[in-house]
Amino acid sequence: MALIVTDENFREVLNGDNPVVLDFWAEWCGPCRMVGPIIDDLAIEYAGSVTIGKVDVDDNNEVVTEFGIRNIPTILFFKKGVLVDKQIGAAGKDSFIEKIERLL
Repeated sequence: MALIVTDENFREVLNGDNPVVLDFWAEWCGPCRMVGPIIDDLAIEYAGSVTIGKVDVDDNNEVVTEFGIRNIPTILFFKKGVLVDKQIGAAGKDSFIEKIERLL
């Protein structure tokens, strides 16, 4: 299961030892519900090597504003605290795996 990331714990998650993947989503978003199970699977598969989390855009305005999230789902990929890649809109698991592997 993906880590729940909030305005309060975002900096701690981003400054951890592992690369970070964040899924910006909302409960009411159909494409987000399609991507959600993929993100949860990847969180299990990459446990220990990549931190994979979900940010609910309805509850976390600070992080959403900081990264200018206007469309969801948006998935951001960080290495050493720096944004290095993004995926806007739904995509298949293979696409996410390819982006994650480039973080390692």
